[in-house]
Amino acid sequence: MNWYLAVLKKYAVFQGRARRQEYWYFFLFNIVIAIALGMLDGVLDTPGTPESGLLSTLYSLAILVPSIAVGVRRLHDSGRKGWWMLIGLLPLIGALVLLYFFIQDSQPGSNEYGENPKENNNESGQISM
Repeated sequence: MNWYLAVLKKYAVFQGRARRQEYWYFFLFNIVIAIALGMLDGVLDTPGTPESGLLSTLYSLAILVPSIAVGVRRLHDSGRKGWWMLIGLLPLIGALVLLYFFIQDSQPGSNEYGENPKENNNESGQISM
């Protein structure tokens, strides 16, 4: 849960790097929350489209910016520009290319986007308050 909260604290931070763990834990928690909200929308019969109820739609809008930001930071971690996120607009092929980029390991050492987050002292994902 700390990784999820860390991404939300960096709501619109597009600079820097995000390691795989940060990206994939955020992705996992989003899936779990989306499923729970979808079920809640079904039980409460909230207004909305047939595919998505009100709660699911509001949640999707709320996490749109942090989802893009953590994706950009993840691309930075592998040494790529954030503009590669736009390849996701291509059906299927774009998603597969992004998946390949997101599962790659961090670029060792520093790159133009900052220090390698794996080499920092804060390895556990704990949020300092």
